Amino acid sequence: MHVQKHFGKKGVLLVNLGTPDAPTRGAVNRYLGQFLTDGRVIDSLPGPARQLLVRGIIAPVRSGLVNPFALGGSTKLYKELWTENGSPLKYYGEVLTERVAAELGDEYAVRLAMRYQSPSIESALDELLAEQVSSITIFPLFPQYASATTGSVHQEVMRILSRKETIPNVNLINSYYEHPAMIKVFADNAREMGDLDQYDHIIFSYHGLPQRQLKKADNCNHCYVQQDCCSTIGRVNQFCYSAQCHATTRAIARELGLPQDRYTTSFQSRLGFDDWAKPYTIDVLEEWAKEKNAKKLLCFSPAFVADCLETTIEIGLEYQEEFEEWGGEHIDLVPSLNDDPRWVGAVTDMIRAETTETVAG
Repeated sequence: MHVQKHFGKKGVLLVNLGTPDAPTRGAVNRYLGQFLTDGRVIDSLPGPARQLLVRGIIAPVRSGLVNPFALGGSTKLYKELWTENGSPLKYYGEVLTERVAAELGDEYAVRLAMRYQSPSIESALDELLAEQVSSITIFPLFPQYASATTGSVHQEVMRILSRKETIPNVNLINSYYEHPAMIKVFADNAREMGDLDQYDHIIFSYHGLPQRQLKKADNCNHCYVQQDCCSTIGRVNQFCYSAQCHATTRAIARELGLPQDRYTTSFQSRLGFDDWAKPYTIDVLEEWAKEKNAKKLLCFSPAFVADCLETTIEIGLEYQEEFEEWGGEHIDLVPSLNDDPRWVGAVTDMIRAETTETVAG
């Protein structure tokens, strides 16, 4: 097989979900409007109905835009999340991009994009194409694949590139939920918090998804059909978000030498009234506080590679308050990967592995 020679740089696009441009009603409304009208995010309604519901009710209400005398719930939370560097998700994405580019060297052109808001995928792709890159590798900053995250990123990339006259070689990375270097960083971050025996239990909390979306991943033939459907991962459920989350948990637990009765995999951030991936993190916390008299818990959040609303606010503040009300004392959150040099090295290694040319006869 002949491999085409690279005359230009190898383009790399790191993509995260997104964040409002500012913790204001208008910016949060725009972000929620773009995010929640994505057909891969809210997949239970046809396009027109989804647009009407999100832009007419959900986004304005949650952002507080419809009531200028009250601060919307989401806007209030983003104000609490914001730092002197702005949105942590975007700030750490920018630092990661800069440091990965430095590690990869002049052979690569690296950009950051957000699926929703800025910097947009389209603007980042235009910059790479303007540099006349010979290839583009799309690296979603989601370790586990889900249609609503990685799938949406890939769809948007293909939509944009499909309108270009010239399309370079494109490599779409699907997931890296068990990558050894990433697993070790999460485990090392936990080790740095002290003896794990000080905790009554360890929780691995992932962002939730509606069960209907999980079932679609295997054409409704395995998920919630087979008993213990996430206990192993193979051909039939290789793209199942829940199965990949459980695989991440098992990998970190093995690295730490944790027996199965020391940890639980759960899911947070449920919206609406449909059944989502279970068990729900909030229910697990309540059970350990009320029924098992737990006082101190350790919580991982391995679906996120940077501090964000779901980690800093939902787990660090909201779940902490609930846990205390139920009789618990403290939940320690394992630090996210953020701009950790070990995480920078892991991303760099994965990109090099994906972009190294091989020639086979």
